[in-house]
Amino acid sequence: MNFAMRHLKFALMILLVTGLLQTLSAQVTIKGVIKDNKAKPVSGVSISIKDSYDGGTSDSTGKYSFKTTEKGEQLLVISSIGYKTIEQKVNLATGVVTIDVTIKEEISELTAVILSAGTFEASDRKKAAAVLDPIDIVTTASANGDITGALKTLPGAQQIGESEGLFVRGGTAAETKTFIDGTLVNNFFFSSVPNIAQFGRFSPFLFKGTVFSTGGYSALYGQALSSALILESIDLPEQSSANLGITVLSGSAGYQNLAKDKKSSWGFSYSYTDLSLAFAIIKQRQDFSKVPTTHNLDANFRIKTSKTGIIKYYGYFSSNKLAFTTNSIDSLGYLDKFAIGNKNSYHNLSWKENLGKGWKINTGISYSNNKDDVNSNMQNQSKQDVVLGNLEFKKFGVDTKGGYFNAKAVLEKRLKGLSAIRFGTEYNYGNDKSVYEAYNGQRFLDTIKGHINAVFGEADVYATNALAVKGGFRIEYSSLLNKTNIAPRFSVAYKLGKGSQASVAYGIFYQDPERRYLPSSVALNFMKATHYIVQYQKVANGQSFRTEIFYKKYDNLVKTGIVNFRNGAINNNGFGDAKGIEFFWRDKKTIKDLDYWISYSYLDTKRDFLNFPFAIAPNFAAKHTSSLVVKKFVQKIKTNVNFAYNYASGRPYYNIGFDGSNNKFTDQGTIPDFHNVSFALNYLPAIGKKNAKSFPVYVFQVSNVFNIKQTYGYNYSYNGYRKEAITPTSRVFVFIGAFISFGVDRSDEVINSAL
Repeated sequence: MNFAMRHLKFALMILLVTGLLQTLSAQVTIKGVIKDNKAKPVSGVSISIKDSYDGGTSDSTGKYSFKTTEKGEQLLVISSIGYKTIEQKVNLATGVVTIDVTIKEEISELTAVILSAGTFEASDRKKAAAVLDPIDIVTTASANGDITGALKTLPGAQQIGESEGLFVRGGTAAETKTFIDGTLVNNFFFSSVPNIAQFGRFSPFLFKGTVFSTGGYSALYGQALSSALILESIDLPEQSSANLGITVLSGSAGYQNLAKDKKSSWGFSYSYTDLSLAFAIIKQRQDFSKVPTTHNLDANFRIKTSKTGIIKYYGYFSSNKLAFTTNSIDSLGYLDKFAIGNKNSYHNLSWKENLGKGWKINTGISYSNNKDDVNSNMQNQSKQDVVLGNLEFKKFGVDTKGGYFNAKAVLEKRLKGLSAIRFGTEYNYGNDKSVYEAYNGQRFLDTIKGHINAVFGEADVYATNALAVKGGFRIEYSSLLNKTNIAPRFSVAYKLGKGSQASVAYGIFYQDPERRYLPSSVALNFMKATHYIVQYQKVANGQSFRTEIFYKKYDNLVKTGIVNFRNGAINNNGFGDAKGIEFFWRDKKTIKDLDYWISYSYLDTKRDFLNFPFAIAPNFAAKHTSSLVVKKFVQKIKTNVNFAYNYASGRPYYNIGFDGSNNKFTDQGTIPDFHNVSFALNYLPAIGKKNAKSFPVYVFQVSNVFNIKQTYGYNYSYNGYRKEAITPTSRVFVFIGAFISFGVDRSDEVINSAL
């Protein structure tokens, strides 16, 4: 029995060994080398037989090897993150099969180069390129809660305190245009007041995306010689909520309702601002007989039309008044009086949707209406109106009404990878009416109506993850000029390494002459600017660095003179250029809970336009500008500490007189360098509390902490013999406020919301 069992075990062992030898002899070895399209070996590539467990991985030299028992025709699958997956047929018999494979990069948003020359972008679509987002804007101490105030800490923008707007790379404020959800916004700022910069009308919390293009922007946008500020409004809120704000300057309240199915929402808000208390405590340079007061009311609704589509509406209305006097520089012992009342409304309706098969549509219409009632006069010390000889022109009234309509439609087709084409059309219509009443009751009426029709197209072509090209064109017809222009745009970006890239951009940009210089007695042409930009940037691990070199050439700028007793356009013979270099560094990594950025710009610009006698550096352009912004959240005391320092070298100033035959300077020089230090504290007591029902934020801010004397330029008397410095309304300004949200923690949103 034992002998039989031993014999059986021996026989089974023989069979097992024989089967094993047969299996080993039936295996096929598959080996080879994996390379990319530049013939460089690629490691970590997975190679396997489809629908089997047999496979291997390439090593640091790109080599791989594995064995399989599969026979006949099979599919070899080669895959790796960042590369296109390949399925290759292979015929397996016996022995060794050598298969060398070349794989190509998969172009994706995570790894592809970004077309970014001339552009600072913060949005959901390109987070890797983000520089400033909406929360950054409201937590910048020197921004005063204004979108453009925060953008002035970026390279390219000037530190202008006597006039509203963005002055970019040697361009005027009128050469920068703002777009909300694709459509042009007129009267983005509150109406102008002599020597006092006005704020933007719109809250940063309305927008989820901010694109600030300092040059070379997309063909989808036009009528801006220097810069484009492109804002994208928020979609549906996360949940229903209410908010309340009380400050030394204002009171506000708002409500947002989200439907139960989370497919629609509606909301509204109201705010009232009265600067009486602040002006009573902080002495102002002007003597206000009517302290600035403002009523703001807005409403919105949003409807999801599908998983990918949404309709959004936003409406806004504001009413404000102010009046003040200053000591007259033309006649000592008298006062200059200025008063303005403004009513403004704005409506924006947009729709975007994915149409299928790679097609997408974006459409929008907007309408705004603006009415200004301006009065100017001279008064004696008893505040009684007077008319003095040779100064009669200082008594006048101007009533202006403007209605503006904009419509745009863009179709986009996604091609292979990230490549895409987009094309569309845009229509702008403006109707401006003004009534000027002179000191003697004589009235002059001006009406300017005109439209601009545009068609445009552009393509993004991604050859590889490392190389991308954008090319486009824009064609516009202006009824005011009865002329057509064609504007090409082109940019290239090349990836140099992980997180680093170089870009170049070129473009031609056209703009109608400003309407305040129209109508003109002569035929005018489009003003023109040609941009050349070279950029390098590196973004990695919470740190960003970028530098740009730019050159901008101006042609056909408007020259002005006295036309029918007012300053008007007399020809298009102006010209100029601007060149410089810029740097930007941001670091969120080095110190825990500390975020800071540093910017610097060098600008060399001259232009001959308006009443300039020849090409000179304009009085709104400083050669050197720089900013340092620091933000630190101190967890122990639940407080956000913000600091900002802004610097600009002295700008030139001129008094351009007229001697009867030739323009000349009766005075010129350079204003003192500009320095400003701002500081803010934001206390958030509800952070970390469970089941909190309200979320208050307490805000304290001081502007120009060190009481530095700031000069923006000079005013001159009518005869040119006297001048006085243009300075801020007050050297130091203090803000205190409390903001409370209910139903949802909106602490991030309300930090510094009125700063």
